[in-house]
Amino acid sequence: MELIVELREVYKEIEGREILRNISFAVPKGKIFSIIGGSGSGKTSITKLMVGLWKPTKGKVFLFGEDISSLSLQGLDSLRRRIGYVFQEGALFDSLKVWENVGFYFLEHSDMKAHEIKELALEKLRLVNLDESVLELMPSELSGGMKKRVAIARAMATQPDLIIYDEPTSGLDPITSRVIDSLVLELNRKTGITAVVVTHDMISAFSISDRVILIRSGEIVVEGTPQEVLSSDNPFVQEFVGGMKDCLSGKGA
Repeated sequence: MELIVELREVYKEIEGREILRNISFAVPKGKIFSIIGGSGSGKTSITKLMVGLWKPTKGKVFLFGEDISSLSLQGLDSLRRRIGYVFQEGALFDSLKVWENVGFYFLEHSDMKAHEIKELALEKLRLVNLDESVLELMPSELSGGMKKRVAIARAMATQPDLIIYDEPTSGLDPITSRVIDSLVLELNRKTGITAVVVTHDMISAFSISDRVILIRSGEIVVEGTPQEVLSSDNPFVQEFVGGMKDCLSGKGA
């Protein structure tokens, strides 16, 4: 089984304060892996370690089979080019049109002509169920759900092997949130791209994931399939899931 991301007994300390303790998990190729937990639990800290923005105080982080702590900056950049990132709130460039947002990497780092980048952008937009009618629009002309779709199309533009979704349903109404969930699932099934989803949206995590970890105060409380996590007798898990257990039960991979 090929692993895209693996953390082994990772600890992270900042200014004498331990913010992550004994974090170990693995993300197999082609799977959807969700990291859930409350605000300040350590979810974002884990993603910073995953992509090499931070180095662990102790432990090992592997990305595409490489121990990233031993890589040069050039080697790390090479691995990062295999990652797409969907930022919370979309983080589109307000001054750029939709096609320019989607093709931003190629505008900055290639000799491709504008019409070629526009064609590539349209190809990726169609993957997220948008069409040529949005190509020339500005982000301010898009709904919240459309902005998320454009952000996902941008993440897909470089044909990554891994996409990290940071709170993909944040700021969206419940109906639009479920549409984005369906899109994440659809893209995973169509392309086989591995996905790591960081979220506090339990319906999302338990509906789309192959595996889930629940983080509290920098530690993993439980890891498993959605059903295994839901069935955990850990008091904190039961408290975190709360009255949603019946609603969530049976959903997931």
